[in-house]
Amino acid sequence: MTYIFDGSMPGLLTAVFEWFERKPGKVVLKSIEIFQPEAFAESFTVITDHQKADRVWAGLRKKVNQEWLRKFYCSYLSEIPAAYNHLFHFCLYTFKNAPGAESNYGNEHVMALSKYAKSVEREKHRMEAFIRFQKTSDSIFYSAIDPDFNVLPLILIHFKNRYADQQWIIYDLKRKYGLYYNLKEVEEVTMSFTDQMNKKNPDAVFMDEKEELYAVLWKDYFKSANIIARKNTKLHLQHVPKRYWKYLTEKQSS
Repeated sequence: MTYIFDGSMPGLLTAVFEWFERKPGKVVLKSIEIFQPEAFAESFTVITDHQKADRVWAGLRKKVNQEWLRKFYCSYLSEIPAAYNHLFHFCLYTFKNAPGAESNYGNEHVMALSKYAKSVEREKHRMEAFIRFQKTSDSIFYSAIDPDFNVLPLILIHFKNRYADQQWIIYDLKRKYGLYYNLKEVEEVTMSFTDQMNKKNPDAVFMDEKEELYAVLWKDYFKSANIIARKNTKLHLQHVPKRYWKYLTEKQSS
């Protein structure tokens, strides 16, 4: 049987609750976005219920430690379709076994979540290292990103603490939502872009008049500090993969 859910975390946890209530046997969990009906296969549509989801999450908190709760959440944020089924079966496996079952890396679901979480955590750290802001004409620091995974919830605290004295927006163009810090709190926002703003590098008319000068000065500094004789392209690419160069001012062509 296939369980179909709405793609949300509460929806996934509700699916776990429904399985234990119905005991339907072997189930595959799929999000509604990728589900394709099959002529002779049974399916069940999970209706998200926050009370049921809260009960499952509370139970999971009792069974696994904080490290594994984070791995669970990171795996969900990977948005990889196969990850949802692994998360679902990880819950079933955990609830049906004694505490500590999550340490069994011989279990395919334990191993899968560990792998997904590692990839998401790596993306989180790279976003924290490589995001660069540009100051807009209304004194808000803006950065547009399109990470492989949905890491905005994971980088929130880092940027709130590091840039506590300035307003900023980090916007995920791929997922069409962002974080806005107003000097007091961070809130989730969505934006309607004009053609000019729907870019990682908005046109100069939207930017602070000194922003272009700052970019030029930084590029000049980077060039002067760069020692050609010690250039190691292979090592550089290991630390700063090419797909992240689009975020770095020093890598932008003049």
